[in-house]
Amino acid sequence: MSRASRRLPRLLGRPRSRAPGIAPLLLLLLLPPPLGAGADCPCRDPALCRPIRNRPNFEVFVFDVGDKTWKSYDWSQITTVALFGKYDSELMCYAHSKGARVVLKGECQFLPDVSRQLVTFDVAWSPKCIDRRCYNYTGIADACDFLFVMSYDEQSQVWSECIAAANAPYNQTITAYDDYIKMGINPKKLVMGLPWYGYDYTCLTLSEDHVCTIAKVPFRGAPCSDAAGRQVPYKIIMKQVKSSLSGILWDENQKSPYYNYKDSAGQFHQVWYDNPKSISLKTAYIQTWGLRGIGMWNANCLDYSGDAVAKQQTEEMWEALKPKL
Repeated sequence: MSRASRRLPRLLGRPRSRAPGIAPLLLLLLLPPPLGAGADCPCRDPALCRPIRNRPNFEVFVFDVGDKTWKSYDWSQITTVALFGKYDSELMCYAHSKGARVVLKGECQFLPDVSRQLVTFDVAWSPKCIDRRCYNYTGIADACDFLFVMSYDEQSQVWSECIAAANAPYNQTITAYDDYIKMGINPKKLVMGLPWYGYDYTCLTLSEDHVCTIAKVPFRGAPCSDAAGRQVPYKIIMKQVKSSLSGILWDENQKSPYYNYKDSAGQFHQVWYDNPKSISLKTAYIQTWGLRGIGMWNANCLDYSGDAVAKQQTEEMWEALKPKL
């Protein structure tokens, strides 16, 4: 996700109106696709243009940013697809044929009498004013079907030592869900969103015990941030790690994989990311505490080519989303 798109909450709009009782929000709408007045259904079967009515017990919420890789997604799991690329009627027809909703991003005025079953809402990884997102989270949860918690980009404000760290450290991530629940939000209103991408940091220094110091890039008062790195999709990470200096390393404290490599200019880098092992640990929390479900940003980050190794890696990432009974 680009820094511009993630720094403003995707489902929290900036105020444009002072009208009493109306809060301007950017929402994901669980509505029929925008066919237009009098437009024909684009699906071969007109029934596929009808909204999906079933309410799954466990939500698997997928973000799609636009291309044709969706044909290779694990549709046996998916319950909802959120379109953040160009609207694709073919995807909508296919998703509906699999019993999955298609969710459209839209900016609208949130009206109190609109059914709460129409919308979902993205929130920061923690309710503690992350990136100055200080909102009435319990009120938002009451007004929506569920909250998609963006458990990634957790180094957006680094207040401690400026070193490379995990995108979604386990203890920090789980503590944030505990905080949401302690506020009185029902766990069944929370969907855990996980990253299928990592961060590549250029190291100013790299110690023998793999501590990578990074440039100071301030963000909203914090002296350092993940803006010192760049986002890398999982499919690129899996190709690069094979030729890295270190191979896959594991940080037991953050419960996250990482590796070191040297670029063509001789500069050391450190890459932090999530893999099936780190995701499975978080999936276990979802099952233990009965959260509404799981999701990711974004499904296009995996390799859906015909390569045998890539196919296995992709299948393992999808498999990690399943709660272990």
